[in-house]
Amino acid sequence: MEILFRNVRELVERAEAENKLISEIMIEQEMIITERNREEIMNQMFRNLEVMEAAVERGLNGVQSVTGLTGGDAVLMQNYIASGKGLSGDFILDAVAKAVATNEVNAAMGTICATPTAGSAGVVPGTLFAVKNKLHPTKEEMVRFLFTAGAFGQVVANNAMISGAAGGCQAEVGSAAAMAAAAITEMAGGSPQQSAHAFSISLKNMLGLVCDPVAGLVEVPCVKRNAMGAANAMVSADMALAGIESRIPTDEVIDAMYRIGKTMPVALRETAQGGLAATPTGRWLEKKIFGSAAPANG
Repeated sequence: MEILFRNVRELVERAEAENKLISEIMIEQEMIITERNREEIMNQMFRNLEVMEAAVERGLNGVQSVTGLTGGDAVLMQNYIASGKGLSGDFILDAVAKAVATNEVNAAMGTICATPTAGSAGVVPGTLFAVKNKLHPTKEEMVRFLFTAGAFGQVVANNAMISGAAGGCQAEVGSAAAMAAAAITEMAGGSPQQSAHAFSISLKNMLGLVCDPVAGLVEVPCVKRNAMGAANAMVSADMALAGIESRIPTDEVIDAMYRIGKTMPVALRETAQGGLAATPTGRWLEKKIFGSAAPANG
């Protein structure tokens, strides 16, 4: 079985040599790996897109988690955008609102698509549905956005890690932001190499980010980190589209993330033993939620 790419260098080189979009290379790779036809693969991604859209809409209407730690922030951000007082620009804030919306649905035990994980599931759909309002893509182009994100995510998963327990939040929200940046770049007409630069710029700026969930729950600070991941992805895509390049090659950035993750203390890798989880308020919230019984990973 021929694998079309194993790293970003091979992915970009193949896309450029064959004059194809990165999303097309990923679709072809999926056909080879899964032994399914194009229609089956596209239909599955269309279903994923529908799940994402439903999660965004549900979150924007307002949800609350059982613990009460998260919920309602997507509504607050939408109201703030409508007020016209936003400082960061409505486009970025819309992506932030939709990223938060998705992760609030996750915290409320709703249905989301892990991109690449549940804890980082807001960034890709948040940016996609914000970009939709500006670039007006077709449904197929929106699905291609997901395949492009998936191509880069596949490289990270196979060559580093996407789990907070394995490598900290840099591996989750960091990867998600970088995946989204690459996909935004392609949708906006950028080259395969520009998508790679956008990915690199985004991930570089999240290296070392720890995973420190309060009370061991994927709520605080996870939801707000998805907001920052979405903003990071948007700015990184703009930088790449402007012609700004990453001096460190993408595969080396991914390797750096892997090495940082391997040396990160266990207390900062989803164990709720350090970082924000270990603050006085973090411990108070843990006790308030669980009483004397700590969560399994706490």
